[in-house]
Amino acid sequence: MTTVDDLLNLLVLDKISDTEFNGESKAIGSPIVFGGQVLAQAINAASRTITNKRVLHSMHAYFLEAGNLELPITYNVSLVRDGGSFSVRRVTAHQKDSTIFILSASFHKKEDGYNHQVTMNSDIKQPEELLSWTEMREEFGEALPRGLKSFLEIKRPIEFKPTAFANPLDPKNLPPKHHVWFKLKGDINGLDLNTKQQILTYISDYNILTSTLNPHASKAHWGNTQTASLDHSMWYFRDFDFSDWLLYATESPSASGGRGFARGNIFTRNGELVATVAQEGLIRPIKK
Repeated sequence: MTTVDDLLNLLVLDKISDTEFNGESKAIGSPIVFGGQVLAQAINAASRTITNKRVLHSMHAYFLEAGNLELPITYNVSLVRDGGSFSVRRVTAHQKDSTIFILSASFHKKEDGYNHQVTMNSDIKQPEELLSWTEMREEFGEALPRGLKSFLEIKRPIEFKPTAFANPLDPKNLPPKHHVWFKLKGDINGLDLNTKQQILTYISDYNILTSTLNPHASKAHWGNTQTASLDHSMWYFRDFDFSDWLLYATESPSASGGRGFARGNIFTRNGELVATVAQEGLIRPIKK
């Protein structure tokens, strides 16, 4: 995948019935299905059962089993409730006889109300000052560890620019935070809010667990740590525009027992808070 059109082709599911949909998978550098893909496809399935123009405002999901890249994924939607203001949907994802994922999503009618938000850190470097993943690969090339080099060589429909990252050639522990700018590749004109939320959900599973490894970066890295998303929650606050860079500011309050917890805020460049994400992930040291 190289552009937003490729990503949309992945996220928009084939309809089997009014409440059942099929999806395919694309690898992003892991031997299993990317969690962000399943999250976004499940949101696509849930949203297609909403007929009253309500807008997604929150979702909560659990990853139960690793997805097989070679098998289609079937999404079944349960119409839990359509109330006066909110509609709730439950989605289960299956491969053959296994349930690999469950999600609950809530949609809200448009209303006026109070408005406030936290402030984005004004000291963050702007994306024009930073190297993208693509530029890192081109600049450091053969000096990168093989696994990291292979990961960065994969073509993606999103460009990422971290404000800082662990140096694999001089590993040192870092604060439990990670900030990364991101932007879509390709023509993003004409995307409705529902579609933008699905794309944002896909992107939200990238980078978030980095903040859980940063405090242990002197000894822990992606090559010697087994990682996997265990659960994922997201709250959607405001409409936004994908034509400019957005900032994903994450932090990890705690890690213990082989699990790391992280939360993140997604801001527009001018500091408007678009969404908040929370995730617990497996960060298990690989024993030799």
